[in-house]
Amino acid sequence: MSARKVGEAEPQPEEDGGSAQASQSVRASKSTDDSDKKSTDRKLKDVDICVPIVYGTIAFYLGRKASESQSHKWTVYVRGATNEDLGAVVKRVVFQLHPSFNNPMRVMESPPFELTECGWGEFEIAISLFFHNDICEKQLDLYHHLKLYTEDESGPQSTKKPIVMESYNEIVFPDPSEAFFARVQNHPAVIVPRLPAGINLPKPVVNDNMNENKRGNTKDHPLSQWFLNFSEADELLKLAEARQEVQAHIVNVRRKLRLMEGVPQLSKQPSGFEYA
Repeated sequence: MSARKVGEAEPQPEEDGGSAQASQSVRASKSTDDSDKKSTDRKLKDVDICVPIVYGTIAFYLGRKASESQSHKWTVYVRGATNEDLGAVVKRVVFQLHPSFNNPMRVMESPPFELTECGWGEFEIAISLFFHNDICEKQLDLYHHLKLYTEDESGPQSTKKPIVMESYNEIVFPDPSEAFFARVQNHPAVIVPRLPAGINLPKPVVNDNMNENKRGNTKDHPLSQWFLNFSEADELLKLAEARQEVQAHIVNVRRKLRLMEGVPQLSKQPSGFEYA
């Protein structure tokens, strides 16, 4: 996996208890094994599929229920940027917690990809995304800092207003398989380009997680009222869509160039342009 930064979201005011971290575009590696592919594994060259995601934490102070070892209840998660189900793309998510937790490696095999714990300290959470077999063989590793306290730690903590930290990313899959493209081309959580005429896609194969849309959809999540609205998320989505349009034109131009390469060239200039 390689990442390229496309911009930063300015931190939101602390009065709403939330903060937006850096926005990035993460590009998945291309498959290295292109031999003897089945028809459903054929690649769509010069095509990118983009999946906008948000990952972060929401932490509540426990107030009178707080103890020295458990002062906050928090949830870490990976969600679609528009709260759509990610099960069509993401197969499972692994959260690596601090070693002081029992069973610090937590595996979520189906959406919603989240876990809730209690504790007292802040630490970095490693988040590993694994994708379906027809998408990408390599995992994507992300890192998120669990935040429990406001910048002004001297002030009173609220039990009603949580501390929210979220990051926005776009995962870009270059040269996707035809099977992957066919499965997500109408999915609301995925940005796909329009393909040139003449490309026949295979019939979509539905993954088990896709039948769990209601469970993976976070629009009605109990914590959805605290999810951040990224000031530049809509703009980034528009840019991603524009990029896909440009790539579609590039595909058409390259196809035309390949056809032109087969046209025989004139061995000499037309007689009307010959010089004496």
